[in-house]
Amino acid sequence: SMTNEMMRSIIMDHYSNPVNKHQPNTGGFEKVHMHSENCIDDLDIFLKVENDVVIDACFDGVACAISTASTDIMCDLLRGKNKSEANNIIEQYHHMMHEEEFDSEVLEEALAFINTSKQAARIRCATIGWNAADEILKDK
Repeated sequence: SMTNEMMRSIIMDHYSNPVNKHQPNTGGFEKVHMHSENCIDDLDIFLKVENDVVIDACFDGVACAISTASTDIMCDLLRGKNKSEANNIIEQYHHMMHEEEFDSEVLEEALAFINTSKQAARIRCATIGWNAADEILKDK
C-alpha cells in the first residue's frame, strides 16, 4: 500500500509534469468539456476510440493540482484498453472515491487519490476528467 508521502509525490509529479496535457495532434478524437463551479477546473478531455479500443487520451485547459494529476493518470490508464476494460477502470475509480469496495489492481497510480473521499469538496476535482471519459465511452 502507498504511504501519504508516495501519494503526494505521485500527485505533484503528474501536476508539475502532466505528459498527457496537450491538444490532440491528429483527428478522430471525441471531446467533452468539463468545468467546476467551486474550483478553477475548466478542462477539455479528448479520447480517440477505434474498434472499441482507446487509442489515445489527452486533455487541455486550466485545473487545480488534483484535477490535473488525476486526469493525467487517467489518460495513462485508459490508453490501449478496450472499452470494457476502460469502463471497469473508471467504475473502480468511482467506487474508490465513494469509499465502496473496489479492485485496486486496475487503478495503479490512481490509488494516490484514495484519501480524496475524506475531503468532499475535492471529489469533484478528482473525478472531473473521469466523468468526461465516462461520458465519451458511453456515447461510443
